[in-house]
Amino acid sequence: MTGWSLGLRTGSDGSLQQLAQNGVLHSPSSFVLRKTPKTSLSGSREKERCLPSICRFLVRRQVGMLILVAFALLAFVAGFSMVNKDDASRSSELDFKEWFENNTYHLSALLPRKVMVCGENTAQLPPPNASAMILAKDSIAFPDPCRNFAFPPPPPGDRRRIGPRPCPVCYIPVEQVIARMPRVPSASPGLQHLTYFHEQIPMKTEPHGGSEFGGYPSLEERNASFDIKESMTVHCGFVKGCRPGDRTGFDIDAADLKEMEQFHEVIVASAIFGNYDVIQQPKNAGEIARENVPFYMFVDEETEAYLKNSSILDSRNRVGLWRIILVRNVPYSDARRNGKVPKLLLHRLFPNVRYSIWIDGKLQLVVDPYQILERFLWRQNATFAISRHYRRFDVFEEAEANKAAGKYDNVSIDHQIGFYRKEGLTAYSEAKLPITSDVPEGCVIIKEHIPITNLFTCLWFNEVDRFTSRDQLSFSTVRDKLMAKVSWNINMFLDCERRNFVIQAYHRDLLEQRAHMTVVRVHPPPAVVRDHFSIKFPVRRNPKRGRGDRKSNSRRHRKVGSGSRGGSTF
Repeated sequence: MTGWSLGLRTGSDGSLQQLAQNGVLHSPSSFVLRKTPKTSLSGSREKERCLPSICRFLVRRQVGMLILVAFALLAFVAGFSMVNKDDASRSSELDFKEWFENNTYHLSALLPRKVMVCGENTAQLPPPNASAMILAKDSIAFPDPCRNFAFPPPPPGDRRRIGPRPCPVCYIPVEQVIARMPRVPSASPGLQHLTYFHEQIPMKTEPHGGSEFGGYPSLEERNASFDIKESMTVHCGFVKGCRPGDRTGFDIDAADLKEMEQFHEVIVASAIFGNYDVIQQPKNAGEIARENVPFYMFVDEETEAYLKNSSILDSRNRVGLWRIILVRNVPYSDARRNGKVPKLLLHRLFPNVRYSIWIDGKLQLVVDPYQILERFLWRQNATFAISRHYRRFDVFEEAEANKAAGKYDNVSIDHQIGFYRKEGLTAYSEAKLPITSDVPEGCVIIKEHIPITNLFTCLWFNEVDRFTSRDQLSFSTVRDKLMAKVSWNINMFLDCERRNFVIQAYHRDLLEQRAHMTVVRVHPPPAVVRDHFSIKFPVRRNPKRGRGDRKSNSRRHRKVGSGSRGGSTF
């Protein structure tokens, strides 16, 4: 058999026509001369023998899967080219960061998302102890000291003290408060089971979808989260794991996580990030609270370094009553935004806690935690309490005040308010009664950990994650959407009542500035400094007086001296 006949059987593509088209065969006449019936017959037999072996090879090597992968890659490349064509005209006008963000969420939308669900915490509350049962039986005999309590008239005006003041609040003695503590959780209207999304590699699908820590929830997912059902799954931070603080961002040491997962009836929590505030020690906490209510202070590495260098932090990681919880790998570059994580997601960090009191790092608690819970939750039959702003009630006014004070950039505030306006947000008016305000003073949150309140703070956090960190702007939107679905309300108490149980200090920078000014006033510069000035003012000398002037002056001094002897003192 000739070389050409061998070429007919063993060509790389099995076809001389393709070889000819590719330029391998230069003489079409040679192809006609060598193509004999015998040769074509043997070639067809050879193909028949090869066909079963090829099929077995495809099945054995799973080449079909490779073909599917190739088609997927082709689809990806096609989508990428379409995106590039759409954005080619404008990408030259954008800076690199904006171009990267706009293209990233388009490309990630083409990829499948592997979203899982974290299981619901099914921890059972321990039964009340014997002493609590005895107190509960005796609580009926206790008189109610606040039955006839009424607000006294406001104090007279004081020009030296401008601004809001605390007002009187009637608290029940701690012994009675412990006896009145609810033994079972409050009912959660509408929602009974709440779980959370978990995604190992969150993907951004929209230009304004929040952060990686929050999981980039889409607008569709956001809107669906306000539709209350008996069982729900929502984004609620910590999307990279089902154990918040364990390699999820906002990472916490294993020993602290184990402590935080223990059961507690009541906790008090706060946070200082960026060394922004000075730790304030609680006062007037009773013996029962000191033994049973833990105080947790979340700090970042910068704040912890300051505490160690100042010898404030002891060997047990405590500063007075506060147990310091170090947070590594904080999810945001803004210290104030990092503080929203424990503020709004305490139920995720403390899955086995019944009640929590959150106070900002600049506040000092001066009332027993049990008395605060009784006054603002149990007595009002409420599960969530927060004070309203002392001056503003309208979100639009609050937004303008934030812009005037430089609390956040104006463009972001306008974008958020414009978004809410399109959703139907209106200015506050008496038509919203019994809702008394749309603007909270969010530095204190008093909460019972049940599904509906946990959902509220999850959705509130998602708004803070998506828009600005000014949580006063998003509070009423989340509240009104939930209240439109279920019969649930928030106790928005007076700001003067809040000022009764917390004392507000200044931030660290203002405190240091005021301390420096005090030092300057108490210790004036030495007199030597005045010698450096080149300008010398003439000294005025008193003219010489005659004998008559001296006598008159001596009489005047004697008269004043005798008068002072009579009784007026300085």
